[in-house]
Amino acid sequence: MDERVRRRAGILVGVGLAGGLLPGVAMGAETVDVLLSWMVATLVLVVLTQLVFIGPSGRVPVRMLAVFGGLGFVQDALIWWLLSWLAPKISDMRVEGWGTILLAALLTRTAVVVASQLTSRVEIAAD
Repeated sequence: MDERVRRRAGILVGVGLAGGLLPGVAMGAETVDVLLSWMVATLVLVVLTQLVFIGPSGRVPVRMLAVFGGLGFVQDALIWWLLSWLAPKISDMRVEGWGTILLAALLTRTAVVVASQLTSRVEIAAD
């Protein structure tokens, strides 16, 4: 699996976790609204993280992984902040408060790092 696909899968999972677990992230009332909000948030995160790529390509030592994770967390927090302003104009999504933005960024970046590192280890073991 390509590194970009792993990051996209991590973002997909991270946005789903943030929308499902955090009370400050409201995706909408009906299934269609939730799906549209989820797609908008995922699309914005994927596009912006592809434009400004922060992260390892493959397995790296733990210290470098922590540095990349921290920088990626800042990037994701800024993107969630943008979503808190942009998403209500496009869909029924609402992101309320700095704490929610930081927790959503933490969930998203954790999912991206886990997907990136976990799938690369599985592929290496399969070879």
